[in-house]
Amino acid sequence: MMAYRYDGTFAGFLTCVWDALEGNVEPATFLLPDGGATLWETREPPTDRDRAKRLYGALRQRVSPAFQMLIARGFLTCLPDKELDLLTLIRRGLREGDRVRLDLSDPVMARVNLALTKMWTEWDHLKGFVRFSDLDGFLVGEIEPKNRVLPLLAPHFAARYSGERLALYDRTHHEIFLSDRGQWKLLPAENFRMGSAGEQERAFRAMWRRYYQTIAIEGRINPKCQSTHLPKRYRHVMTEFLTDEEMEKSLPGQTPAGSLGDGS
Repeated sequence: MMAYRYDGTFAGFLTCVWDALEGNVEPATFLLPDGGATLWETREPPTDRDRAKRLYGALRQRVSPAFQMLIARGFLTCLPDKELDLLTLIRRGLREGDRVRLDLSDPVMARVNLALTKMWTEWDHLKGFVRFSDLDGFLVGEIEPKNRVLPLLAPHFAARYSGERLALYDRTHHEIFLSDRGQWKLLPAENFRMGSAGEQERAFRAMWRRYYQTIAIEGRINPKCQSTHLPKRYRHVMTEFLTDEEMEKSLPGQTPAGSLGDGS
């Protein structure tokens, strides 16, 4: 057994899977570049996008399109040791076919399905909880999700605001979504700062906060019910719960700039 170290990308993960399948290796763990030391012998195959593409295509042809999508979406979850579970499913899928996906009694499949359910719940919540600020004609927002849902949110917001310029930053995974009137891309962004809002934007924020504060009936306020509909873990990036100073504090750095190409 050995540890695989990869660059954190889906292509890098599939490259490791290819290497493990080809060499009949049973990985003990998967590590990211900054994943620290390990007592296991470490193998670090360079990311091979051609091999990754061929393996990804094999999942569709030899197992099923649904299984291929399950592996891709499973990689976006925050499931601990997800790489080991996904490798286990890939091995079984290539050997047994699509029945592995329907085997709900399998503990590995059960864990991945539960992680996917939680990820899709978070994705659905964030479609409604994301708050954008108008900063010089650019709509800018931030999220701090548990799962890597930004690739799933990107096409939704690009289509919903197809006539706008958008930036949505994922604090957890250090990734930013940029859209210019429907054409969008995802970029790594270690540092990000929302920047100061103009007078008009601050006025709209103030009206939104006042609306939130006055819409409730004082005698019928139910914090427990409110937390069910609006979980507290989302509130620290929502306009109605923050001051302007708190919104603009964020992380030190600068917003990536440049022209946008086709969505990817």
